[in-house]
Amino acid sequence: MEDVQKHSVHTLIFRSLKRTHDLFVSNQGNLPDVDDRLDKQRRSIKAKDTYGSLLDRVATANEPRRTPSGHAVERPLAITDGSTDTANSMLKFNADARRPDTVLSIPGSNSTSLVRASMPNNGNGPGSNGASNLQLIPKKAPTIPKPKWHAPWKLSRVISGHLGWVRCIAVEPGNEWFATGAGDRVIKIWDLASGKLKLSLTGHVSTVRGLAVSTKHPYLFSCGEDRQVKCWDLEYNKVIRHYHGHLSAVYSLALHPTIDVLATSGRDSTARIWDMRTKANVHTLTGHTNTVASVVAQATNPQIITGSHDSTVRLWDLAAGKSVCTLTNHKKSVRSVVLHPSLYMFASASPDNIKQWRCPEGNFVQNISGHTAIVNCMAANNDGVLVSGGDNGTMFFWDWRTGYNFQRFQAPVQPGSMDSEAGIFAMCFDHSGTRLITAEADKTIKVYKEDDEASEETHPVNWRPDLLKRRKF
Repeated sequence: MEDVQKHSVHTLIFRSLKRTHDLFVSNQGNLPDVDDRLDKQRRSIKAKDTYGSLLDRVATANEPRRTPSGHAVERPLAITDGSTDTANSMLKFNADARRPDTVLSIPGSNSTSLVRASMPNNGNGPGSNGASNLQLIPKKAPTIPKPKWHAPWKLSRVISGHLGWVRCIAVEPGNEWFATGAGDRVIKIWDLASGKLKLSLTGHVSTVRGLAVSTKHPYLFSCGEDRQVKCWDLEYNKVIRHYHGHLSAVYSLALHPTIDVLATSGRDSTARIWDMRTKANVHTLTGHTNTVASVVAQATNPQIITGSHDSTVRLWDLAAGKSVCTLTNHKKSVRSVVLHPSLYMFASASPDNIKQWRCPEGNFVQNISGHTAIVNCMAANNDGVLVSGGDNGTMFFWDWRTGYNFQRFQAPVQPGSMDSEAGIFAMCFDHSGTRLITAEADKTIKVYKEDDEASEETHPVNWRPDLLKRRKF
């Protein structure tokens, strides 16, 4: 008996794969044969399941009404006069005079108002030859929605304490305090109600550019121009994790609302997805050709949206780590992207204009034009107020639905500052949507509130519909 030759596991697996391949290679690309009977059955089941309730109605509607003599007659369609006592009467229209002439009573007709206003003219009109003149229902003119009234906003508090440009803001989920990061490399935590400083966190070695507070953990996340992304434990006020990987300054970060994932973006033209706990770089979202200035995350698709200085906005598939859509409508760099807190929409800002989009495909909704400065930041609240902040210190308040600009002003600079230090770098609403916090170039944080004394009489909506408004892409 000859010895069985022993092979390595790798060789045996390879041979098994080769045998399987040889067995199925002849027809591996072929689809199974289509059975016409089964296909027909599948279609009929699908039609009954989807349109079963309508099939009977279609059959009865198609069945012509027959006279006693057996001839089918077409039921005339017209608008009824709406009276209850003469339910069978219908208005006959004269095509030339455009007014009702006589009331015809049609025996046996039901009292339902019908859609089409078409009646034979019975030879009354000029040039009649038995054909019917049709009086069509006039089309309703497209209406431009009137903007909702919003109370004007006014400055309620100026908070100073930073020694450099204030670059980012994050409000705590409990709405009790907020954090700011600045060019002095310090993260400061302030009491929202009183504006008092509660805490200063040091650790970054360059400007702090992004902040986010976790809703599920006692963590604060920060990123900066030192290429560092840090996780701070707010129970000990210490850094507990670093996320290494960015090749240049990190400009923006966002926390996913439902899963423990962190998104960051920066000057290396990428956005990176990190596992919050393991610090692993799950995905590197490549595709932009310039600085990615803004990143936002949401629970529904697209879960990640980025805006870049290459003047594009990209929508990303978080699971695959790939771009699913690139919006190229902007002509200049996109510095800010903001999600609407309740509508399934988002807005992107560029010096040419602000554009609104509808998720999940990124369908263009409308342009909001008028803020001609470099728009650094935007914020939106549940009341439908969209605010944009410019590099020259201008703030524009818009009605989200109509794009109506109901208020605009120049943010006042801190006494002692030069006018050229007017610039708004970041803004966000608190969780109630009633206070707006801005981070500015004069090293201050400003808190704005709605004017309680204002009403529709004192501040009316000065709105005229722009009939020639074109959808400029």
